[in-house]
Amino acid sequence: MAVKAYKNLEFLNSPDARVVRIVSEFLEPQTRFRKQQITDTIVFFGSARFTDRKTALKMYNDVKKLNPQNEKNFVQKLRKAQIAVEMSKYYEDAVTLSKMLTEWSSSLPTNGRRFVVVTGGGPGIMEAANRGARLGKGKSIGLNISIPMEQFVNKYVTKELSMEFHYFFMRKFWFVYLAKALIVFPGGFGTMDELMEVLTLIQTGKLNKKLAVIIYGSSYWRKVLNFDVLIEHGCIDKTDLGMFKFCDTPRKAFEELKSFLTKNYL
Repeated sequence: MAVKAYKNLEFLNSPDARVVRIVSEFLEPQTRFRKQQITDTIVFFGSARFTDRKTALKMYNDVKKLNPQNEKNFVQKLRKAQIAVEMSKYYEDAVTLSKMLTEWSSSLPTNGRRFVVVTGGGPGIMEAANRGARLGKGKSIGLNISIPMEQFVNKYVTKELSMEFHYFFMRKFWFVYLAKALIVFPGGFGTMDELMEVLTLIQTGKLNKKLAVIIYGSSYWRKVLNFDVLIEHGCIDKTDLGMFKFCDTPRKAFEELKSFLTKNYL
């Protein structure tokens, strides 16, 4: 007896069925969000490589115990451990901010779950934000992506809201579609890609909603991205800087977001 097309795994995994797989990555998350009554989200982006302060300090202390005379590349290892301690600040801040936002959103007298924290589901800043939501006694979303390195689902993502994507563009769609705010912690290529795509959507008017964009960690980001140079060379307008705000403390970011979300969505 012939196998029905929708049960034919050879076909479903073939290039000819790519459109079916793409549509599945739209419909399956949509179904989950409806079941969980997710109305809208707050997105956290940032490096997958940062750790919490306790782990970073252990790494640093372990390196310090080594004998510099016998240990190959000791200076490089020590510097890497020092940087891990420095950057662990952002992990801890992400936990704190996510907890504050989750506790606030859970207190709102609204139908459905408002302003739910969503991350890429992996380690680093993603783990920190999901962890903060857990500490705030709320649910959080993890939109994981199948890639060879780094990515695994962290233990703080709410089980029924843990999703696995193959296509980056479908994952990005779900990051933005329900979002009312975006918080961008220090990160690398992936974080910059996500930030720039969102800013492009806002700049070009492709988003039919107001979206708060918080760039967290001004000392880091002003070194990595020199927006003044873009203005100087006529690549962007000075008014484009109004699309986002810099914040350096969880309290400042929380107050900015609370004010924006209350004014525009409550």
